Amino acid sequence: MRPEALDAMTRVLANDFGNPSGVHLRARDARALLEDARDRFAAVVGASPHEVVFTGCGTESINLAMRSVSVSSVAASAIEHDAVRETAAAMGRAGVRLTELRVDSDGVLEISALLVSGADLVAVMAVNNEVGTLQPVLDVANHCKASGSLLLVDAVQALSWIDVRPIVGVADFVAFSAHKFGGPKGVGALIVRGGRRIEPLLYGGGQEQERRSGTQNVAGIVAMATAAEITDRNRNADSARIGRLRDRLVDGLVGRIDGCTETVPRNVKVAGSAHVCIEGISSEELLVLLDREGVYASAGSACASGALHVSPVLLAMGVSKERALGSLRLSLGVTSTDTDVEHALAAVPGVVARLRGG
Repeated sequence: MRPEALDAMTRVLANDFGNPSGVHLRARDARALLEDARDRFAAVVGASPHEVVFTGCGTESINLAMRSVSVSSVAASAIEHDAVRETAAAMGRAGVRLTELRVDSDGVLEISALLVSGADLVAVMAVNNEVGTLQPVLDVANHCKASGSLLLVDAVQALSWIDVRPIVGVADFVAFSAHKFGGPKGVGALIVRGGRRIEPLLYGGGQEQERRSGTQNVAGIVAMATAAEITDRNRNADSARIGRLRDRLVDGLVGRIDGCTETVPRNVKVAGSAHVCIEGISSEELLVLLDREGVYASAGSACASGALHVSPVLLAMGVSKERALGSLRLSLGVTSTDTDVEHALAAVPGVVARLRGG
């Protein structure tokens, strides 16, 4: 968490414990904090406050968007997060027609695949969670507008790296998760454009404008808004510094490890993504040994319940199974330092050499 977000959260936890749905003084104080945070977050993402629905995470936001509208067909890119993929699969079992949209070798959606999908709802992420590729969301939005399709954008990975206001301006639904930009885990948001009526997933008190029930996590929401504001204000400077660190890291790995290649060109992805494939090793063994060296990495999505398997994202990009089995995902952020990069550059080549018997 960003220190400012942590401070804001702990202040609310300590002093403003009221239920924002109540009528007494403590409740009104909590409600004021909640609505102030809603205003602040809405300003960062380019939405109106009444379009912001606070949720428990990005996954809930995506489920709420996909399952709250009545559609007969859904199209999603082949590299979507499991929150989209598994929700679409469940909808498919209920009779909804599903279309998987192709991506190219860089992991960028092929618009031509979208043109023939004829879907009622299109789901496209702004930034891929594994390889960091930026997606042509504005082009997708133009097609959706022309065809009358609803557009859901998974922007969970986006806010740290790009101004999301243009995306929010053209999508019907946009999902966010606080912990991806320095807020706490366990709080997210769904932007529901234009005051659209949606069917809630959770019934009860109707706290979030009858779109989502449940007592709001006021402390987490305040921290989320604080982190979003700081991220928005510092994005350009942070991205430039982190990009330089990422370049040093990837260049060092490619230069020091035979058979190590960068998965996606840097000009099509965000600054914090360092993803490589290493020949002749197993990601599972690599991650275990790196953990012992104090390098905390992953092979694919960090949300896969600890399971290691061949990434469907890499396979959709045309990466061979053999190469994908040696994938390594290293993520950098605002807390990353030169020392971190040097540590990784010392640890990873050594671990790879051990695995290769060197």
